[in-house]
Amino acid sequence: MDRKPNRLAGESSPYLLQHAYNPVDWYPWSPEAFERARAEDRPIFLSIGYSTCHWCHVMARESFEDERIAEMLNRAFVCVKVDREERPDIDAIYMEACQIITGRGGWPLTIIMSPDGIPFFAATYIPKDGRLGMMGLRELIPLVEELWRNRRSELTSLGFKVLNAMRKADTHLQASNADESTLSRAYLELSGIFDWTSGGFGRAPKFPLAQNLLFLLRYWHRTGEMKALEMVELTLREMRCGGIYDQLAYGFHRYSTDSSWGVPHFEKMLYDQALMSVVYLEAYQATGKRDYAIVADEILGFVAEDLRSPDGAFCSALDAESDNIEGGYYLWTMDQLRDALGDDLKKALEVFVLEPIGGSDGKNVLRISLKGELSEFKHTSEPIRRKLLDARSLRRKPFRDEKVLADWNGLMIAAFSRGAQVLGDERWLRIASEAADFVLSSMHRDGMLMHSYKGSRVSILDDYAFLIFGLIELYQAGFDGRYLERAEILCDEMVSHFSDPDGGFYYTMKEQSDIILQRKEIRDGAIPSGYSMATMDMLLLGKILGRPDLEEIASMSLRHISMASLPAQVGLLIALDLALGPSHEIAIVGDADNTRTMLRALWSVYAPRKVVVSGDRPPEWASSLRPVDKKATAYVCSRYTCSFPATDIRSMIELLDVRELRSSENASG
Repeated sequence: MDRKPNRLAGESSPYLLQHAYNPVDWYPWSPEAFERARAEDRPIFLSIGYSTCHWCHVMARESFEDERIAEMLNRAFVCVKVDREERPDIDAIYMEACQIITGRGGWPLTIIMSPDGIPFFAATYIPKDGRLGMMGLRELIPLVEELWRNRRSELTSLGFKVLNAMRKADTHLQASNADESTLSRAYLELSGIFDWTSGGFGRAPKFPLAQNLLFLLRYWHRTGEMKALEMVELTLREMRCGGIYDQLAYGFHRYSTDSSWGVPHFEKMLYDQALMSVVYLEAYQATGKRDYAIVADEILGFVAEDLRSPDGAFCSALDAESDNIEGGYYLWTMDQLRDALGDDLKKALEVFVLEPIGGSDGKNVLRISLKGELSEFKHTSEPIRRKLLDARSLRRKPFRDEKVLADWNGLMIAAFSRGAQVLGDERWLRIASEAADFVLSSMHRDGMLMHSYKGSRVSILDDYAFLIFGLIELYQAGFDGRYLERAEILCDEMVSHFSDPDGGFYYTMKEQSDIILQRKEIRDGAIPSGYSMATMDMLLLGKILGRPDLEEIASMSLRHISMASLPAQVGLLIALDLALGPSHEIAIVGDADNTRTMLRALWSVYAPRKVVVSGDRPPEWASSLRPVDKKATAYVCSRYTCSFPATDIRSMIELLDVRELRSSENASG
């Protein structure tokens, strides 16, 4: 049946456009929706999801495209659709409400709330009809209608209890005196939930949680605790071999549904590629094992091929579904493998391991069993991989969410910049620069950074924090002073719009008026919190620019580390590790060709508490430093007190606090 478009047809969000022809009378998040709810005395049915979410698609097909359910929703509520990636500020508030009400969260997120935005009901996926003890929409809608008419005070009372619980979360942020013992306590808590069989943390479902691995690398570097490094290496190896990693085109799926990284939830998110490539690069620096460099290069190559937009920015995600089948693009039956490979099938079954996904249709995820070095495996398996990749390319590709987000682009700019530093690949520097130029020219206007290109002008802390971090890494990859200047401008804007004079950063701009409360998001999720990254930015820029005022802001943020929830604040502990030191400011001066060799040596070692300046526009504190005897010269400084200049690589490295496990056969030239 042909349907008329609803109000979502005029939106830019791919997720909202997916619902533009639903019979549900959807509103985008807007004053008009709340005004109508107040005028007609109806509650609001808020549905939050994103374009590549499998269960969002299922709920849409079952319920939002059903004429009868749509009629019930339209009669009982004013219905509002939100793209969580375009409005993460709204999602964060109501996800916390869901966790308070139900004890869990996820997407699609379903909230029923008063016309003032105060939630009194929350759920995730709701079926059309009740099953297995789960109430369906067909039963829920008339129940809420009756309660709204006859027992509204009970709903209102519940809503205010939820709101007060959310407000108390911020007021309970107590000042702490975090120190090196705090890092040790966090390490012990992480080791207590570590899976020594398959790597990773906790039970299924398992997420990559890159910030945990980055923290463990730093903890190993600080203390020499080998188990911390072993946890990282086991996780990285098992993930690369598992079904969570696309063994044909590379890149990580969003999470594993099992504890051994076998069967993933098949979305590919930009932020996972960014964060995991940085982890593999740091593991390569720490150990010298070439396998980690290979994986990082694979991930960056996947993003360059499949997630870049024509204008050089990065798109958000690839869908979990293909032809309405979750993982359909990635799964293989034995017959499909035989058709694709012919006589090479036997060899392929020696290369790849088939991980059944369950059910009776015989579909499998590809994983590998790695006995030796990844480089050797890739050499022998490449013909098989190419044949399977060619066969898979004939399938309908998953939908690509073209949305360009400032925060996720910032993370990916940082990853490509780090790839350029560590791998010495000029392609990655060019790609990082093109993305940064697009975001800075198209998404930073009138003193405000837009969260979504062509979307909402609302900005969140993550946009500033992650983009600033990307620009810092980009500056250190190519020493183009423009990026350092823009990072400083954005940093001052971030302080103006988001900082709390009593310490820390709000998640939303202090000027924002369309949300029910301002909060600080200190806990990490699938990615580090913007709060932790903003704190890191203050420390890094303070050291690079010689601005103690920024380091003081960071120290006030670090006072909010909670001893009760250390594993959930690992991102902030990474900033604490930098603040505790010892840290170094390194200035490399001299002829560009000569300094290039010294920089390559510097990036080949793992020294995570350092910043590097070079080029023809150094910060003021380094502007008077000169090369010795016309040689490339390194000044290794701590708190801007510099050692004697080093003109050879060995002397420079000896001045750093470097912990190495690199062997001659593993170290690259």
